[in-house]
This record gives sequence, structure tokens and C-alpha cells, in this order.
Amino acid sequence: MRRSSRTDPPHTSAFIAGIAAFTTWGLVPIYWKLLRKIPALEILAHRFVWTIVFLGVLLSWKRRWPEVIANLRSRRSALFCFGSGVMVSVNWLLFIWAVNIGRVLETSLGYFMTPLVNVLLGAVILRERISAWQIASILIAAIGVSVLAFGYGHFPSIAVGLCTSFGLYGLLRKQSGTAAIPGLFLETMFLLPLAIFYLALLASRDALTFGPSHLSLSAILTASGIVTAVPLVWFGYAARHLRLVTIGFLQYLSPSISFVLGLFLYHETFTRQHFVTFLLIWIALALVSAEAVLRWHATKRVAADAVTETPLIEPGI
Repeated sequence: MRRSSRTDPPHTSAFIAGIAAFTTWGLVPIYWKLLRKIPALEILAHRFVWTIVFLGVLLSWKRRWPEVIANLRSRRSALFCFGSGVMVSVNWLLFIWAVNIGRVLETSLGYFMTPLVNVLLGAVILRERISAWQIASILIAAIGVSVLAFGYGHFPSIAVGLCTSFGLYGLLRKQSGTAAIPGLFLETMFLLPLAIFYLALLASRDALTFGPSHLSLSAILTASGIVTAVPLVWFGYAARHLRLVTIGFLQYLSPSISFVLGLFLYHETFTRQHFVTFLLIWIALALVSAEAVLRWHATKRVAADAVTETPLIEPGI
């Protein structure tokens, strides 16, 4: 008798990997805060350099260079990876800058809004059908952003920038058809020359924060490759073995942790308007999540009925 997926070792380890990935992404503001004395653009350049080094080692260990070469030879994959690389660069830069100027709560809001942006992009660009529940959730989220913009007098540009850039990144990455690790390597590789040029420019002006005179900061910057790639490996493993519904719920773990950090660890400003905005976003996410669960159950029921009915229509039975 086949064991239930709940007790399968791959399912258990994938669930742990998913929690580890999203928890790491939620806690990563603590890491970037260690580098708050360094300009965000310099941090981003280092992140590209050390991510490519770590991924190069990982690809060699897993013997996956043929995947990288095959994707590089495909004009479609290469172009989409270049586009997704630009989008992830914008996302990384905005996130690092926001964290280091004390806007962790707004980054949390941005990643709470990302699933709603994904629904909107799917409807507008991919012409996917959008349900009444999804339309309602997008409208509620828009009201939430308006409350913060008009009530508090501050448009959440960081949150909107993060969810838009990450939504476009996911869209372009999906179109590229590349796997997680080879795809990230190509994205990083295409923009690596700019990062090296910028770091060389800083070094020529004696403005580079790296070397014997900055040993602790240099070590933290070097670790940015691990911080970038390892959670992605965990996520890739989780995505292969878990249902999309499970991944969908796990993704809320990351902005929830960032929300707690911004509110209780960094004591950022949290007004009544912030509360109303977050509350409306959470309601919108609840609608989207409930609709996704109901759709998954309906699909599962149809599949079970098909399996049950199959012997009745097969010839020779």
C-alpha cells in the first residue's frame, strides 16, 4: 500500500525547506542592517559578484553547466533572463535601500501585495481569466494603498515598487523556462560586468568598502552570495515536492516576519492608516487564498471522479 504524501520523507523535507527559505527571506533585513553604512548600490554590486561565485561552485558540484549552456544558446531564454535580471536588480536595490533607511514595514507591505500583483499581471499580460473574488481582492488592496497615500500623506512607493518589480520578475522568469539555479546564474551573469565596472570605479576613487581595512564588512559582503542563493535552493526543492497551495500559504511567512521585525525590533512608525492599509491587504489576501483553496479542491474532486469513472469507459473491461 502506498504511503500518504503526508508521511513521505520528500514531502516532509520539502516542507522544512520551504519554511527555511521563507523564514530566511523574512529575517534578511537583519543581515542588510549590518551593512547600513555602505551605499545600497555598492552592496548590490557586491551581491552580484559573490552570488555568481557561489552559484558557479554550486553548478560545478551539481554538474548542471549543460543547463546553463543550453539556456544561453536559446535566444528566448537569454532575452527573458536578461529582462528578469534587470527586474531582480531593481527589486534587490530597492529592498536593500529601504531596509537601511528604516522602511522595513513598507517592504513587508510590498511583499504582501505581490500575490495580488501576480494575479493582475496574469490577467493583463497573459490574458488569464480572473475571478470575481480576485477582482474584489485587487480593489480592496487598491483601497488599502489609497488609505495610506491620502490618509497618512505618504504614497507607499517602496511597497508598490517592490511588488511591481518582483511581479514582473516572476512573469519574465516564467517565460524564460529556466530552472531556479541556472536561471539565477544567467540573470546575474548578464549584469555582472556593470557590477564589476562600478566596484572598479569605486576602487579607483579609494571609496570601495572592501579589503583589509574593512575585514568584518568584507566578510559580510562576501556572504551575500550565500544569503542570496541558499534560500533559492531550498525554495526550488520545496516547489518541486509541495502543492502550489502549500507554497502559496508559506510565502506569507516572509513578509509576516519582516512586519514583526519592523514593528517590534526596529520600532518603525505604525499609524492608524498603516493598520487600516495592512488590514485591507490581509483581507484581500484571505479572499485570494480562499479562492485558490476552493479551486484546488474542485480540481482534485474532478480528477478523483475521472479516475473512478475510467474503468467504466475503457474498452476490454
